[in-house]
Amino acid sequence: MPGASGRVLVVDDNKVIRQLITVNLELEGFEVVTASDGAECLEIVHRTCPDVITLDVVMPRLDGISTAARLRADPRTSHLPVAIVSACTQVEVESGLAAGVDAFLSKPFEPAELVRLVRRLAGQEESPSSDGDHAAPRVRPGTRPPAC
Repeated sequence: MPGASGRVLVVDDNKVIRQLITVNLELEGFEVVTASDGAECLEIVHRTCPDVITLDVVMPRLDGISTAARLRADPRTSHLPVAIVSACTQVEVESGLAAGVDAFLSKPFEPAELVRLVRRLAGQEESPSSDGDHAAPRVRPGTRPPAC
């Protein structure tokens, strides 16, 4: 049943990556809304009321780190779990943490890793599973109140 697991706002300027993330999350029951950059994310986030937001770092108009900072600065969105899904440098990870990003998943990623991360951020999975093949996505400790 679509939307049964929650709503995810996927923000990436690459259409193929948006589609890849969308398909994998929809197969797991998530409803997915997409945006092509941070500016569009900020335009639609209040209408879509997502449970989780995934952001690429390098995007036109407004990058992922700046988008995360603006989401955190707005009391209406400051509680939303935000994950960076990107090929991040250590500097970008540090900037993301300073901006309030909750988790990071490096591209390329395994679809199962993406689903586990989103479930965890949506409060649907207690702990990361360890398959031994890939490092678990990094997640900032702490809980956030439910969205919208």
